[in-house]
Amino acid sequence: MAQIKVTPLGAGQDVGRSCVLLTLNNKNVMFDCGMHMGYNDERRFPDFSYITKEGPLSDFLDCVIISHFHLDHCGALPYMTEMVGYNGPIYMTHPTKAITPILLEDFRKITVDKKGETNFFTSQMIKDCMKKVIAVNLHETIEVDDELSLKAYYAGHVLGAAMFKVEVNGQSVVYTGDYNMTPDRHLGAAWIDKCRPELLISESTYATTIRDSKRCRERDFLLKVHDCIDNGGKVLIPVFALGRAQELCILLETYWERMNLKVPIYFAVGLTEKATNYYKMFITWTNQKIKKTFVQRNMFEFKHIKPFDRTYLDSPNPMVVFATPGMLHAGLSLQIFKKWAPFEQNMVIMPGYCVQGTIGHKILGGAKRVEFDKQVLEVKMAVEYMSFSAHADAKGIMQLIHSCEPKNVLLVHGEASKMEFLQGKIKQEFGLNCYMPANGETVSIPVTVNIPVDVSLKLLKRTLHNPLTSESDIKKPKILHGTLMMSTKADGSPLFRIIEPQKAMKEVGIKPHQIRFTSTLRLEDRNRIQPLRFAEILFQKLKTKLRDMYNIQLLADGSISVSAVIIKVDVGADEDLKEVYVSWSDQDDALGSYLVDIIQGFQRELTT
Repeated sequence: MAQIKVTPLGAGQDVGRSCVLLTLNNKNVMFDCGMHMGYNDERRFPDFSYITKEGPLSDFLDCVIISHFHLDHCGALPYMTEMVGYNGPIYMTHPTKAITPILLEDFRKITVDKKGETNFFTSQMIKDCMKKVIAVNLHETIEVDDELSLKAYYAGHVLGAAMFKVEVNGQSVVYTGDYNMTPDRHLGAAWIDKCRPELLISESTYATTIRDSKRCRERDFLLKVHDCIDNGGKVLIPVFALGRAQELCILLETYWERMNLKVPIYFAVGLTEKATNYYKMFITWTNQKIKKTFVQRNMFEFKHIKPFDRTYLDSPNPMVVFATPGMLHAGLSLQIFKKWAPFEQNMVIMPGYCVQGTIGHKILGGAKRVEFDKQVLEVKMAVEYMSFSAHADAKGIMQLIHSCEPKNVLLVHGEASKMEFLQGKIKQEFGLNCYMPANGETVSIPVTVNIPVDVSLKLLKRTLHNPLTSESDIKKPKILHGTLMMSTKADGSPLFRIIEPQKAMKEVGIKPHQIRFTSTLRLEDRNRIQPLRFAEILFQKLKTKLRDMYNIQLLADGSISVSAVIIKVDVGADEDLKEVYVSWSDQDDALGSYLVDIIQGFQRELTT
């Protein structure tokens, strides 16, 4: 039996470093190639030795697909292509292709230029890597080669995020990347058709969470921010440059306008301008409201949100600051946190998930002392977690399974204990096999092989509309509609066809032999109608009854043909009787018997 093989090189019972290797009908596809924000050593990148111990990856991979621009999904791409070695095709959407190199370069500057780390990719490597990228449109079928194709679906989550369906010889697998099944203030909800893949590989970040009302969350967020600045405090909101940042900026901008607040809101220099340009460029990826109002007003041009200057760090006045990155593992957000953490009047609001190993994860776990460069920082500022994460919750994951109707489910990008809970729910509700492999563990999933068969539309329609095909009595003979033929294509591959029996016999040179049966029906005819006229009446009755299901004709000699069955009318020994002869071959036995039953049922109609 054929098998699908899946090996997570990252994000197996873990969040971060997403990288999933799929083998489908001898084609090898890599989904995502991310880095782990919680590590600074070799564990930062996926372990590509699972693919090959030495040599380039191009010999083993048919293509690489990147779901979106977050670094835990694309951050290892230059390392893989330029340092490990891969020169095959890389697929991602247009917004992802535009934004990915900028985020990679920003992270490289923090890691290499500021921290002085070695064994990291260079600016030139990022440029060379991006030259291998092929941008795709939503719902566009891309032929990678003669057997492998892919299609992207809208995933919500962040600008340009996509779920991907890959198909090989009629069998398909869907990889979700990160997705959100509910629309928000700037993006729409994820959507996929009922594609019924052999396997759905889904993220499970919030596998055990069902979120409360979005409106309640937004109100709580605004109240916490307002209370903090009213008490003279500063609010730090760590975010990634694109995504939740725009969502919360729109929320605060609207609130500041309504409440006529004067306390400044700042965003890291340059990122707001870049974000605005990207949302203008890719406006079709946003939600309906923003698309409709974009001509009159750009929702991403903020009146109350100004660029942040590092000199503001020591200002005693209240302020709200959006700073990157979102997990407090490096950059400006970490620098501001160090400055503001020792003061009780300040607050940090974490709006998204933080992976293990990051400062964000530690303070959300309740840590009041955090170590930096052998120095201990006392955390006295308020720490709040408010889920504005654009990941699907448990309800959303179940909704996606219901939408695309997979035959198997495999969970990645989640914590093991939460995955186990969701795994049980999926088995209980859908009766599906659900897998959750760890990093480096290969899961083999048996699948049914699909064999394509060519059949003419004419033959298919005739068979489907034939009432005899619905006969359920296995003891009764069945009408032969088609013959399965196997031949060989020019390239040596098998070709399967279903064709009419007569055509099949002709192709293989079999001479047909026929046995004919004749049934004589005696119908009462007190009006003594002429046989030809009686045949005409019978013809009209049969035509009305059979509707265009069979080829029915009134022949010149007064006989009637229904496909290969012949019906003749003659005067019986008694002048008040008509003899109707129904003649058919053994091949048409079911049709002949069916016509005999119909004609007997016409007795009353024919004699009135």
